[in-house]
Amino acid sequence: MGHVTRLFTLLLLRIVQLGSAIAVLSAVHSLINLKLLRKPVSEKVINEKISVLLPVLNEADRIAPTLQSLLNQKMVPNLEIIIRDDGSTDQTVSLIKHLIQNSPITVELIVDDQSAPEGWVSKSWSCYQMSKMAVGSVLVFTDADVKFAPTALAQSVATLRDAELDLISPYPKQVAISWSERLIQPLLQWSWLSFLPLRIAEKSKNPNLVASNGQFIVVDATKYRVSGGHSAYPDAVLDDIALLRAIKNNSGRGNVIDGTNLATTRMYRNVTELTNGYTKSLWSVTNNRFQSRLISIFFLLGYVLPPLAALSRLNPRIQRAGAVGYLAAVLSRLLIARRTKSAEFPDVMTHPISILGLVGLTELSWYRRVRKKLTWRGKKLP
Repeated sequence: MGHVTRLFTLLLLRIVQLGSAIAVLSAVHSLINLKLLRKPVSEKVINEKISVLLPVLNEADRIAPTLQSLLNQKMVPNLEIIIRDDGSTDQTVSLIKHLIQNSPITVELIVDDQSAPEGWVSKSWSCYQMSKMAVGSVLVFTDADVKFAPTALAQSVATLRDAELDLISPYPKQVAISWSERLIQPLLQWSWLSFLPLRIAEKSKNPNLVASNGQFIVVDATKYRVSGGHSAYPDAVLDDIALLRAIKNNSGRGNVIDGTNLATTRMYRNVTELTNGYTKSLWSVTNNRFQSRLISIFFLLGYVLPPLAALSRLNPRIQRAGAVGYLAAVLSRLLIARRTKSAEFPDVMTHPISILGLVGLTELSWYRRVRKKLTWRGKKLP
């Protein structure tokens, strides 16, 4: 019996060591990425024509700060803003009309337009329709909950050109206030900083090595049109990732950059919004349920098992191995939080709970996907 116990203890030790190795290696990789993550260049006057494309749907409670910050942009004298309403039933349209009256910037508001055809995600359809009207050499796609710094567009376009890229996604500062936001939202930047080799992804033609955020995307207009833009993957729920893939499929280059000081956003405001927001898209990260569950097991092994082992009383070696993995994950979260100006303590300490939440949301996403119950803001997803 003692022999069996020793074998079990040794097996468990090896499993915990494997999980901790995942946490340590990903933490080291995140440190490398934090060094390599591109920062926006200093502001300078951009004489190119810039087209900001803003899709809206029932945004009356959040559109004003976004639109006002766009109207207040500096050092971009050739700026146009195109807004397409997708059938709002609140005061979005009237509020926009009020905000843009007497604006010195050209603002085109599209209402009562053709609805998205079968097979299109409505947001992608809006972006594509606006792109056909845009005359800028640079297209900027954004959401109605993003507030921009006064030189955000000038710095972003300058960075796009200086880095000789076709697309950049300045990752906004993510505001998280409620407990559900604070648990889940920091995993957005943590995930790509921990697992995506940024500079390799920037140069690689592999369409799977991508990170992008639809809240703020800056893309060369010519490359957008050559690649098909949003029409390349019209049914993609993660339209931001799909757009960068389309660019890369056409020999383009792009990547996420640090947009912490350029833009701020609060994606979701409570547990219901957060749950619906994540479940609409998490299934599409792999588009394969088996692969999705493998990733969940990987996360549980690396970020939930080690702290459980550290708290256990099974064996001192198992406890120490688990503690190493947990501390590595916490350190990674802490350094990323400081770089992205996110909450630090106690948030970084709850990383295992955050991972459990993410795994649960992924399973719920697949449950709704299989039963065809996925919608977003009242619109059915393909």
